[in-house]
Amino acid sequence: MIISRLLQSQSSLPRIYIMAISSNGRLLSTDSNVVDQTLRSDSTEALDAKPPPTEKLLVLGGNGFVGSHICREALQQGLAVSSLSRSGRSSLQDSWVNDVVWHQGDLLSPDSLKPALSEVTSVISCVGGFGSNSHMYKINGTANINAIQAASEQGVKRFVYISAADFGLVNYLLRGYYDGKRATEAELTNKFPDGGIILRPGFIHGMRQVGSIKLPLSIIGAPLEMVLKHAKPLTQIPLIGPLFIPPVKVSSVAKVAVRAAIDPLFPPGIVDVFQILQHSQQKSA
Repeated sequence: MIISRLLQSQSSLPRIYIMAISSNGRLLSTDSNVVDQTLRSDSTEALDAKPPPTEKLLVLGGNGFVGSHICREALQQGLAVSSLSRSGRSSLQDSWVNDVVWHQGDLLSPDSLKPALSEVTSVISCVGGFGSNSHMYKINGTANINAIQAASEQGVKRFVYISAADFGLVNYLLRGYYDGKRATEAELTNKFPDGGIILRPGFIHGMRQVGSIKLPLSIIGAPLEMVLKHAKPLTQIPLIGPLFIPPVKVSSVAKVAVRAAIDPLFPPGIVDVFQILQHSQQKSA
């Protein structure tokens, strides 16, 4: 009788919790449910916490049409992104602009590039332009060659160059433009035999902003891409073959460029328009 009363009185006592302070300042209970919930919360927080980026990408000409899309794609891939151009910070008002480190410099003055290359693991160059033959060679050739040499000296692992597809007669009419690009390609192959990738798109379409004006280039480019991407044999026709090179969407170029810059399995060398379209359909690892 006495034992049963003691047992009854003990069962009626309120549950006693022994509390302790965890390493992060939480109160933990010896009650198994509370402990499990706390540990589960800590595990969730550990999984949610993103590690700092290990890849640092420098985009040359990152405030331009193609360069801005490359910056945005790289940020979405979780990279630390910086850009260097003559004008510096992008004039776009998009939120991603604040996540890029903007440098102002001139590739024709190589010393202005060196600070931007600090701790950079890969480079993508979108630098190019038109004008007189001598000017086009400087912008498309000399400027990019300077960048390649500086990147090689700084120990950059991979360098991606946005070049241009061959357009037959157009190559002759824009001799300085194409001579400059081919000179850059040769230097890239020499300095980065295992990590140099050359993208050769044709007409790049998308929403292009020039000042306050937005140009919907896809109105023309998208339908042509849909038709011509299946017409590769026609590009081999003498003289008129280059007319059948399909346009490519700017987001596709950006996706392939970023992947080429960070994926060690992406093969070095020239990537033509059709390969760009193919790679852009592949899912990132």
